[in-house]
Amino acid sequence: MTIPTAHFWRFARTQPGFLFGLVVVMVTVFLALLGPWIAPYRPEEALPGQAVLPPNVDHWMGTDISGMDIFSRVIAAPRIDLTIALISTVVAFVGGVVLGVVSGFFAGARGLWALVSNAIMRGADIFQAFPLFIFALALVGFRGPSIQNVIVALAFLNVPFFLRVTRGAVLHVRERPFVDAARCVGGSGLRIAFVHVMPNALTPALANLSPTIGFSILLTSALSFVGAGVPIPTPEWGSMIAIGAPNMMTGQWWTALFPGLALGVTILGYALVGDGLRDYLDPTHRQ
Repeated sequence: MTIPTAHFWRFARTQPGFLFGLVVVMVTVFLALLGPWIAPYRPEEALPGQAVLPPNVDHWMGTDISGMDIFSRVIAAPRIDLTIALISTVVAFVGGVVLGVVSGFFAGARGLWALVSNAIMRGADIFQAFPLFIFALALVGFRGPSIQNVIVALAFLNVPFFLRVTRGAVLHVRERPFVDAARCVGGSGLRIAFVHVMPNALTPALANLSPTIGFSILLTSALSFVGAGVPIPTPEWGSMIAIGAPNMMTGQWWTALFPGLALGVTILGYALVGDGLRDYLDPTHRQ
């Protein structure tokens, strides 16, 4: 019998995009752990007399207007970006799955749980009626720019997404015969929902973890770009792009290009991993 790990890597080898995404994910995790330590210069240190130098032997990606080494800051940024994305996504996943199971399992029921189910969905409708970036900007602006507040805002915004994904799966799973069997042996509604239905309805939410992490990295960078995210001079891709963008108008293209490329490749990698996991977790794609 083939062990799951061997089956996973055999599947990955047949999916070039998925394999590329896995490499990107592993590289970002490695940089999040060791990036600041392996950087040739301190990421927050301004080098006297070294402002806006083009890429060269000493500074592979050049320096910014403050004289900070761009390469050192690019490889140190995943520690902040990935930490924010991971924590906010995990919190949103847990909250969204719990609310999605309750709202989906008790949809169409009667009594108190029916009211709870409807209230959850109407609350999600209200939150998703606002543009995500504007809503995130308002939340961070209300509490002030900081790493903790960005995490809270992103977690809050991603809960409705996991809620709806999980609810759709629960609506399908709750009609299966084993759920009726659980009712026949006297299982309570909550026990059936979380013990029998939830484990069989997690696949869509799990497959969307990776794309949500990538989206959270993008939204973190967008908030930092407008000055409402990670405070300067903490190395973060969005704030680096904001600092370097004015210099591109005068020919110093490297100041924003390299952080932008790092951000784009990272988001692409996490999206490709999400697509691959969706296929891998779908039994119809297994051999």
